[in-house]
Formats: sequence, C-alpha cells, structure tokens
Amino acid sequence: MTEILVKDVMSKPVTIAKSAPLTEALAKMLREGVDPLIAVHNNTVTGTVSRRSIAEKLGSKKTRNIAPTSIHVANVSNDDFTIVYEDQGIDVLIALMQAGAKLAVVYDSDNNLIGQVTYGDLLSHLRPTSPLREALEEPHLMDAGERVVHLRRVMMDGNISHFVVMKDHAAVGIVSETDVSVAMKKFRESVPEKHQDAQVRNLIVEGIMTSPVITLDLSVGLDSVIDTLLEKRISGIPITDSGKIIGMVTRKSAIMAL
Repeated sequence: MTEILVKDVMSKPVTIAKSAPLTEALAKMLREGVDPLIAVHNNTVTGTVSRRSIAEKLGSKKTRNIAPTSIHVANVSNDDFTIVYEDQGIDVLIALMQAGAKLAVVYDSDNNLIGQVTYGDLLSHLRPTSPLREALEEPHLMDAGERVVHLRRVMMDGNISHFVVMKDHAAVGIVSETDVSVAMKKFRESVPEKHQDAQVRNLIVEGIMTSPVITLDLSVGLDSVIDTLLEKRISGIPITDSGKIIGMVTRKSAIMAL
C-alpha cells in the first residue's frame, strides 16, 4: 500500500497577520471554520492563535480597559508551533497530534509555508477502527443558570474545551471555547468599561450556549460521530446511552483513538 504523506492530507494555510486585532482573528476563525490560525509577519510564521487564547484574553480583568480591537494577535499567539514537511509520512502527524499539537504547519524543502494540517484534515483521510466507547472523554456538565465568569474560569483552569449545559436534568445546549470567546467579545464591545466589573456577572450560561445541542447514541459507531463532527463543522458531540449522557467525542479524542 502506498504510504500516505503529509502533502496528501494538508489543506491551504489559513493565516492572520500578527499585527491584526483579535476581533479580526476571531471573525476569520468563524468564517473559515478553522482553529487555530497561523500568525505571520512578513510572510514568516511567528506562531498560532486559538479561540481558547482569545477567550482567555478577552475575559481577563487585566485587559478590561483595552478595547478588543486594540488587542493584537501578537499579544496572545503561541510561538511554540509544530512544523512538519510535505514529504513526511502521516505517522509523524498522528504522533504529534496525539502528543498535543492542535495544528501542524507544513513547509516545503525550502522552508516555505505551503499548508497546514488540522484534526479535521487528518480525520478526513484516516479513521480510528476502535469502538466508539474508547474515544469517549469525560462529560463536563454546567447548569444553565450558572454565571459565564464561573464557567470561563473552570474552562481555563481545568483545560476543558466543552460543557454540556443542563436544565431540569436535561441537556439543553453546549458551550465551547468559541461560545465563550464570541460572548466576551460582544460584552466588551457593548458595555462601557466602567460598568463591566458589575455587569459581567449578569452573563448567564444559558444566554451564550449553542442550542439545541446535537447528541448521538452510543449505538451509531465512531465513524458516524466523526462524519457529524466534520459535516456540521463542530468540535464535540455528547454521546448518550439509554438517553443518559455518558461522554463526549471531540476531534481531539478521535485523534487519540487512531
């Protein structure tokens, strides 16, 4: 069988200038359905910027007196990015992503940026053969009436990417890093700085969640779950068994099951 190479699975690089405002980066992420973006300066890769880093920065008290449009990609980008070369085998990608890389920057032999590989790119070409149960992550639940400031803090401190939102013992929505970053951007833009400390506590999880939440039953199989993740351009799906949520499948957990 012919070896699958990085160049066979890579996609066009989605970049953002490191001098661009965070608001522009977030808008591009939502438009392109990509997370993270590759930060560049003078056609040179300087790092990556993620929705998580934007949610953390826009929710920080340290930046509350700075307009979101005045915070730049360079202020939140991670300069410890992962590089692969187009002619390397796909096994390199699997190992790097299972070790924590969310995106791989692809260079040619002359060290020119020519592509990128995300979880979605890899899963579009390679699927786990393990049972769905083996790809489950622990489900993290949050009450619909909880404050967003609390959810954001738990998300950042616990390195949690998704919360299933519960109301009257039923799942009514989901909150991801995307929902938090968008909510904090809107709040910072609409509420005067002198009122933000008081009013931020009025933000409730139910008001920022994505609803209705997509759930799938354990019986559908892992391949069908991954198909839904890619088709719906979402990053995680709660899995149920006899109507009860027993876990989450995320793009990352699917990669870990390879």
